[in-house]
Amino acid sequence: MKLSTRGRYGLRAMVDLVINSKENNISLKSISKRQGISVNYLEQIISILKKAGYVKSARGAKGGYSLAKSPKDISVGDVLRALEGNLNPVDCALVNEGKQCDEADFCITKVVWKKISDSINDVVNNMSLQDLVDGHDDCEK
Repeated sequence: MKLSTRGRYGLRAMVDLVINSKENNISLKSISKRQGISVNYLEQIISILKKAGYVKSARGAKGGYSLAKSPKDISVGDVLRALEGNLNPVDCALVNEGKQCDEADFCITKVVWKKISDSINDVVNNMSLQDLVDGHDDCEK
């Protein structure tokens, strides 16, 4: 599985918000400068995250963006799924519930895809934005 720039940049933008929006809203221009991501692309990413309920915006002189929830309540999986869709490595009926597959009863490899999917989702669902920031803080000490 390979994540697109939308997922990678979106996660970086969200971590930037955790670190920099503790007291003030943050402009996309400032995130863009710190993260090296174009403002236009950030607008698209933040729009998706806002619709998903993870980011909120404010207008005016002190306007900008901030998290809509506590960083400990937003998982890496929440952000990545909002931006990428499901994180399953293959389009398999066993992995993607509700899908039908004519080969499901005979598929020898489905156990591999299920284990990979479970492992990916376990990692990203059990790591919050706060965990990422705390891990980064520990590395700097």
